[in-house]
Amino acid sequence: MADSPAPRHHRPAVPGAAFFEDITGGADPAAIREAGDLAATLLVRGAQGVHDDGLAERVLHLADTEGLETLADVWSGAPADTIAGCLWRLYVLRAWVHRAPSVVAEEYDAGYERAQVARVVAGVADPPGPEELKAMVDQVLRGIAGGDFAVTLLRAAAFARVVAAGRAVLAGSNHVETVRMLTLAEQLEAAGHLELRDSLA
Repeated sequence: MADSPAPRHHRPAVPGAAFFEDITGGADPAAIREAGDLAATLLVRGAQGVHDDGLAERVLHLADTEGLETLADVWSGAPADTIAGCLWRLYVLRAWVHRAPSVVAEEYDAGYERAQVARVVAGVADPPGPEELKAMVDQVLRGIAGGDFAVTLLRAAAFARVVAAGRAVLAGSNHVETVRMLTLAEQLEAAGHLELRDSLA
């Protein structure tokens, strides 16, 4: 009996514009949520164990190519303890760092000594200037594809925690932004621990 042909393995693809247009063009919010959850799961689970720099770059720049507003339509309503909710929070964090790197650097610097364990986990170059912070957040998000998703979430959480500590120093009596960043840190950290237990869906 002849040997059966070896199974063919395909590289995971990043959903393109047509995919996201099909999702957001639908009228049924439940269908949008379901399709968004599926896309998020494919992005993370489909890329695990695949070492493909091109794929990592495409996933990193997904919000740039598809538009943050499109991703918001698909993922912004997802709970923080889901893959879709985590991806939304990660892309928003990256967009903020790239949009206001000098502000981020000031806040990170202010929190640098107050959250020493978190800054080590975040893995930002020393000194943490605007360009170093953009490079760090990009490196963290590259972990979505082919990396350890729990590590990605925990590093992002640690970064957000340092920024929250810095905001607490700089904000004075205005704690709204500090609380927002701290909440983001706590959500990403909790999701990271769920992922470590294989419980993030």
